[in-house]
Amino acid sequence: METTEVEFLTNQVQRLNSALRQYQAQELSKPAVDQTGHLEECHSPVPWLTDKSLMAPLIIEYDKNMEELNEQICYYQTKMNEMKLNLESVIRENERLHTELRENIEKHLQTLPGGAGIDDDPLVEDTMVSSLQEQLRLANREQLTRFQQLTQQLQLANENMTTTNQQFVKTVTEQNVELEVNHKELRRAKLDMRTATLKVVEMNQIMQNLQEEIQRKDEDVATALGREEASDKRLQKLQSAITKLEARLRVAVEDAEQLRKERFCFERQIGALQAKCAEMEEEKYDSVVKVRDSIQLLEEANLQKDQALLREKQKDEEIEKMKEAVFQLIQEAAARTRKEVENVRKQCNVQISHLAEDLSILQMDNADKEGRIARAIREKRAVEEELEKLYREGRCTEDHKKIDELHQRCLNAERAKDDLHMSLQGAQSKIRKFEINSEEESSRCQEMVQKLQSMLDSVRSDCDHVSEERLSLQHENEQLRKEMEELKKASMETQRKAKQQIATMEHECSLKGHGFQTQLSELEETSRNSSNELKRLLIAQQKAASRWRDEARKLTNAFEAKINNMKTEMNRQKHHLQEMVSQLENAHEQIIEYEKRLMENQEKTNRLQRRLTNSEHRAATASQKLSRITTQRRKDTSQADVCQRAMCT
Repeated sequence: METTEVEFLTNQVQRLNSALRQYQAQELSKPAVDQTGHLEECHSPVPWLTDKSLMAPLIIEYDKNMEELNEQICYYQTKMNEMKLNLESVIRENERLHTELRENIEKHLQTLPGGAGIDDDPLVEDTMVSSLQEQLRLANREQLTRFQQLTQQLQLANENMTTTNQQFVKTVTEQNVELEVNHKELRRAKLDMRTATLKVVEMNQIMQNLQEEIQRKDEDVATALGREEASDKRLQKLQSAITKLEARLRVAVEDAEQLRKERFCFERQIGALQAKCAEMEEEKYDSVVKVRDSIQLLEEANLQKDQALLREKQKDEEIEKMKEAVFQLIQEAAARTRKEVENVRKQCNVQISHLAEDLSILQMDNADKEGRIARAIREKRAVEEELEKLYREGRCTEDHKKIDELHQRCLNAERAKDDLHMSLQGAQSKIRKFEINSEEESSRCQEMVQKLQSMLDSVRSDCDHVSEERLSLQHENEQLRKEMEELKKASMETQRKAKQQIATMEHECSLKGHGFQTQLSELEETSRNSSNELKRLLIAQQKAASRWRDEARKLTNAFEAKINNMKTEMNRQKHHLQEMVSQLENAHEQIIEYEKRLMENQEKTNRLQRRLTNSEHRAATASQKLSRITTQRRKDTSQADVCQRAMCT
């Protein structure tokens, strides 16, 4: 756009320069002709006017035609001056001949004798009178022929002067019209340049806003990716912890089942022992002391059982706390993902609205440019119709200048059409690029939304699955508690009944206590291993966070470098625009100077027209003087005839 406008302005300035050069040449040539009376060479033109690289070929041809016309005008003026000189010389010769004739006649009359001589020689007098009459007739004829030739030459010169004046007036009017058109085109070009500068500023602002939005998007995407990776890692950690807890729960369930089986066996053994106790009641009295000792041991065993039950309760509470923490983490992750999805949607909608506004602006520009193209096509058609009319009418060679001018206008219209077509194609390509970018961004946003929705659905399904497992585990724990209470009641009843057989089972209880201790030690080791694994995962997460920070710093440095490059380009474009504005101001100043010179040239042309009118008035007075002289000569000839007749008589 800027290059086409600059070329258009340069063409307009060149045309104005050519018009100025023509006016200067006319002003320099006319005063010289008026003063000296012959053609003088024009001064050397200004170098910026003679440079052919700055002027179009059609303007050069126009200049050549104008130079030829100026040369013809100068030639006709020289001829007019020569004719005036010839007329003056002829008038002088006529006056001289008239004086010589008078002198000869007077001398001849003085040399003639008196009345006697006249009466004696009538034949001599007749011959003398006839010879004088013939001489007078011949002289009058020569003077009349010369006078007629001179009048014809004067008429031709006057006709040539009128034609040249008409041509000069036509050329001046055409040049004035062209200058007015050029002024209008310059004003339009200035308005177009202002609108173009405003559009460039707006586009630069839009580009800056888009770059800022792109940077924000990149930052948001980076943060979203970091959050997604962190949430994925957390989910993986939670899933691993859940699997470990499930394994521990399975082990605990298996231990509970083994205890149930053992208790069932013990109940059977207790039934058998009760049968034996009925038989061995007599031996009980002997074993009272042993029973007391066994009661103490049972109390200690019960205390150990209570401690084991408390530990199991604590483990169940820890499991419930872990489940609640997992549920809270899942809910927080879901809320964060929802917020991120909503933010991304809002940003995408804002970008889509901005792109739609840009598309509407570009479509308006396209409509304006299409209107300009239509105008150029209409002008071209009108000019072609005028050319066809001119060719059909078949005018003279003078109309070829108008045809050349119309052809030049056609070429200018075609150039403007091509420029507008190129700019239209550029705008359409920009619109297509904007549409493709908007579609790509919308597709990317939709893919991101779909991914986030799938992640939300997966997280929700995981949460539902975890909640279901939690409910099932709670039901199992309640059932186990009920069974434990029932077992406690049964154990109290069995303690009352099985005081005698506890001594035999002390060894077995001690073995079971050792087994429980080993299981507790194993559980402690597993808890330590899990804590170590958690620490290792935390260290890995910290390393990943540091790595992401380094990458983020690198990306920020790269984006800052890009921003600096864009700023330098913007500064360069601003400097270029300032240069263009300064050039436009200089062109405007030159145009003002040219207008002043044109006003001066018009004043000079008015002066020259006044001089022409004065010269025509002088020519009219000279013709009147010639008519007077001819009348006087006729009177003289008539007087001479009268004298001759008198002499003859």
